[in-house]
Amino acid sequence: MNKGELVATIAGVGGITKVQAEQALNRVLIHMANAMEKGEKVNLSGFGSFRVVERGAQKGRNPVTGQSIIIPAHNVVKFRPAKTLSVKLQ
Repeated sequence: MNKGELVATIAGVGGITKVQAEQALNRVLIHMANAMEKGEKVNLSGFGSFRVVERGAQKGRNPVTGQSIIIPAHNVVKFRPAKTLSVKLQ
């Protein structure tokens, strides 16, 4: 499912227009991103949690030249599914 399909589903279930559904989804995603930028963990009960962690510097290889490079430390978003979601997927 992509964002357009999700917006269409939200609009259909909620009885609202696709424009309203997209605006609502965008607001939710913006608030989630803002919270993670502040270092907060975002928990969606029954779905999972998102958090930002720092990935340390590591060695890598340029696939074109084969030259070794150092990938600098950077932040990444980690997702951990809720137990109820994990059970439904099995």
